[in-house]
Amino acid sequence: MTIRVTTLNGDERAGDHEATWLLGHTQRIGFRNLRRAGRDLLVDATLHVRCRHLDGAGRRAESGGLSCRAHGFSDIPAASPTATPPRRLGGDRFTLVEAGRLVEMQVPHPKRSLPVLSDGLDGINPCSIAPCTTADHTRGSACCRDLQIEILCPETELELEALIRSRLSPYLCKLVREKPDALEGEMISACGYLDDSGLNCSLHDRTRADGRPAKPDLCSLWPDDGKGLHPGCIFL
Repeated sequence: MTIRVTTLNGDERAGDHEATWLLGHTQRIGFRNLRRAGRDLLVDATLHVRCRHLDGAGRRAESGGLSCRAHGFSDIPAASPTATPPRRLGGDRFTLVEAGRLVEMQVPHPKRSLPVLSDGLDGINPCSIAPCTTADHTRGSACCRDLQIEILCPETELELEALIRSRLSPYLCKLVREKPDALEGEMISACGYLDDSGLNCSLHDRTRADGRPAKPDLCSLWPDDGKGLHPGCIFL
């Protein structure tokens, strides 16, 4: 399907941060063909979230395969895993979006790294010790494990909308139609910029060659009113 990354102004780099953030969530989303269409930055995507009517997903293949509880189909072959190009390439090399394109680049780390917030934590990244959880009860760095997406799906595309709405919750859920041409929803798909521990952002404090931060402000600024934070968030 196609996801609207952002709506651009006249600057070709205006969507770089949002695109870097979105295209970083590679755990359950495969991205391809990032492009501009009018004022929109779009990307084609494969969402690796099974249908909620699929039965036997946790069984071994020799036990009879998968079946569909909605239509009665049986012996459904399991999906083959899709290899996703890594966003961390080793050392100071990363894949970021630059001028609307995925680009491999050197993004050096400053000699003195600042934590996300330092108040009273003696330089510790608070997200690394927070007990926050996503809706599937995965603990740690919850805000780096889920995201909101806007899927292009006109009201006339009834079959596509039915397929989207039949995905397994909470991995794709809370689907609403705010616009005639799109559905908005929440998806659990961890960010590929998390370090090996899965708790810290490897892009934090890194800057691009032109001085812009490697990641968007939304990864470092927290809502003052506490709304939108995950259960267990340390900032609550």
